[in-house]
Amino acid sequence: MKIAFLGSRGIPARYSGFETFYEELAVRLAGRGHDVTVYNRSHFIKDTGKEYRGVRIVSLPCIRTKHLETITHTLLSTLHALFGRYDIVYYCIVGNAPLVWLPRLFGAKTLLNVDGSDWAREKWKGFARWYQRRCERVAVTTPNVVIADAKGVQDRYRELYQAASVFVPYGANIRRDERTDALQKWQLTPNGYILFVGRLVPENGAHLLLDAFGQVSTSKKLVIAGDASYSEEYKRELKSTTDSRVIFTGYAFGDEYAQLSSHAYLYVLPSAIDGTRPALLDQMGFSNCVLVRDSAVNMEVVGNCGASYGGDAETENLAGELTELIGDQSRVAVLRNKASTRIQNFYNWGFITEFYEDLFSRLRKGSDVVSYDQHLKGRQPCHQEDAPEASPRS
Repeated sequence: MKIAFLGSRGIPARYSGFETFYEELAVRLAGRGHDVTVYNRSHFIKDTGKEYRGVRIVSLPCIRTKHLETITHTLLSTLHALFGRYDIVYYCIVGNAPLVWLPRLFGAKTLLNVDGSDWAREKWKGFARWYQRRCERVAVTTPNVVIADAKGVQDRYRELYQAASVFVPYGANIRRDERTDALQKWQLTPNGYILFVGRLVPENGAHLLLDAFGQVSTSKKLVIAGDASYSEEYKRELKSTTDSRVIFTGYAFGDEYAQLSSHAYLYVLPSAIDGTRPALLDQMGFSNCVLVRDSAVNMEVVGNCGASYGGDAETENLAGELTELIGDQSRVAVLRNKASTRIQNFYNWGFITEFYEDLFSRLRKGSDVVSYDQHLKGRQPCHQEDAPEASPRS
């Protein structure tokens, strides 16, 4: 099949979850013999060239502002894709919904991954927030298939818009890097720090974690790995902390990211935005003990394979759970093992790639679509295929 991926910053992944998802899936599909293209933002990824690990790269410009960057790049990418004779055109981000119908005029089947409640993110205000919410309604009509990354998101679209969608989760890789070069750079020791990975934007909750960590009596450090565009004021607020135990690494990629993830004592996700957080899956793949805010989708992902906190006094509850986990190494060890097993048996890139390949084929033929759960029936846990280089997700 001839397949195009549009709407993200591009690959290799150097920013957020959608980029990581595109890289993982595109590389695997190309390895299975499909003709795969990913559209990159030319200002964001400048060193890839026209091919990356068997995937064709098309780099196009955009208007570089917070509100126009995504939609202008996706518009240019869509116009280019109209003449590419693609069988499948896969879009991410609900804000791109008004463009998704165009490739259908040229015979392509289109899919839109709506993620969670994108309009609820702090970066959207006024008209931008109204536009994002409006795009949810548009999203249920423009693609051939709406993709939900969590069953909670699937339920939301069914209840609000009476719209059917296909649940397909993100995946993760089981891996570990025993080297400690990156730890030495930041004067860290194995199991001597708590890890946060993600974009430094308010909805990801790094400020909540900093407040809670300040209430915890421990010699362990807190490592904040990540950065963000268009978020300078918030980043200044975070970095104004006087807690000497807190380390900001900025973006961490490749070996550095893998080593920081492999040697953490535990990983914390304080965000409750609807939608699966690829960073959470990634850390479970590193066999980390994960501590999450008890939102419906977070709990859908971790099940009984991670720790959680919630309630009205969320900062105090997070501090209390951190204190308990720091003092209970045996519980942390059990949760680490459970986390990696959950990735292997369900959030497995091998299974997910097989499912998408089948889904795309069914769309081309006009056949009925099966669910991801149906696809998994009778399958045994398998070794995952070689993964792209580890990179941070949010």
